[in-house]
Amino acid sequence: MAKRIAILGSTGSIGTSTIDVVRSLKKEFKVVGLGAGRRWKELAEQAKLVRPATVVIADPANADKIRPLLNNSTELLVGPEGLVELAGRKDSSFIVAAIVGAAGLESTVAAVRAGKQVGLANKEALVVAGSMIVPLSRKTGAQLLPIDSEHSAIFQSMQAGRTSEVCKIYLTASGGPFRTWTAKQMAKATLEDALRHPTWSMGPKITIDSATMMNKALEIIEAKGLFDVDVDSIEVVVHPESIIHSMVEFCDGSVIAQLGTPDMRTPIQYALTHPQRCVGCASRLDFSTVRRLNFEEPDFDRFPALRLGYEVARTGGSAGAVFNAANETAIKAFQAGSITFGRIVGLIEEVLGRHKVDPKPDLDALLEADRWARQEVAKCLKS
Repeated sequence: MAKRIAILGSTGSIGTSTIDVVRSLKKEFKVVGLGAGRRWKELAEQAKLVRPATVVIADPANADKIRPLLNNSTELLVGPEGLVELAGRKDSSFIVAAIVGAAGLESTVAAVRAGKQVGLANKEALVVAGSMIVPLSRKTGAQLLPIDSEHSAIFQSMQAGRTSEVCKIYLTASGGPFRTWTAKQMAKATLEDALRHPTWSMGPKITIDSATMMNKALEIIEAKGLFDVDVDSIEVVVHPESIIHSMVEFCDGSVIAQLGTPDMRTPIQYALTHPQRCVGCASRLDFSTVRRLNFEEPDFDRFPALRLGYEVARTGGSAGAVFNAANETAIKAFQAGSITFGRIVGLIEEVLGRHKVDPKPDLDALLEADRWARQEVAKCLKS
């Protein structure tokens, strides 16, 4: 029987790539649900293409726009609660969690509660609630399968040994558009500059995270929870070519790496088909064009988000929720022209410094920490 999947965040870059993968695998998968935020036109086109049983539009204002475009047999759910309902329904066994930011948290938790396989493209879910999601997955039997290229690479490399044999995880980073910029240049960077990523094609939020290297800070926290390793065993390495997606060093000195083109369809397919591998639709690595692989140490002075990422990973509790929410809010302020690029990380650190950490928060406490952090950023902006 075909594996039945629901894609949350279907109109984003991960969602559209997932549909490419599913269509290339033909009869092995069936898309039974699609969920998106505001992009109702794209969602309607996807529904025509894969003919799911259920479609969710999280923005209620667009419900009446998409409804006439759907097949009569397609059920329409509306609002964020519709995403939660779709994630927990019994008609799917695999959920692709690809909603960017904290907005995808509750639906991811619902999928884990239902004991499903969850393809995690939303790194924020584990950043905000890893201390709750990981134990919950063990209780319900849910399987967390990383879709992030770096975490998929770590996951694949770790198949070469046991977790107890892992000595170090090397989390590779492209360095983003400002890898060679001075701190003075970065402070004055424009939105257009920040969105000009040298290797990956991603949405604006993730691209700006790459420019600040906040994406790597979030991935440090995610890796700690996902692979149950000490944060001090995670090392960030700048690798501009983005060919090695991450590496694992074992206790005997062996280093296992996963290489490939910067094409998200490869980690998506590995998560969907794990533990098997199938012929893929992603572009292939041509070694005749690879002249050299370069590695650099990250600059913690120019990219202070990395230092904060390690601090938050060590602190745990509600710190991740505040870290993520402050970042999302600061990015929106930058996109709106309210703050400069150089102010983003400083604003996040300021809010983190005001937060009293809850060491063992439940979901309600994490959502409250998220709300509080967003309000604190707004206060900082006003002052």
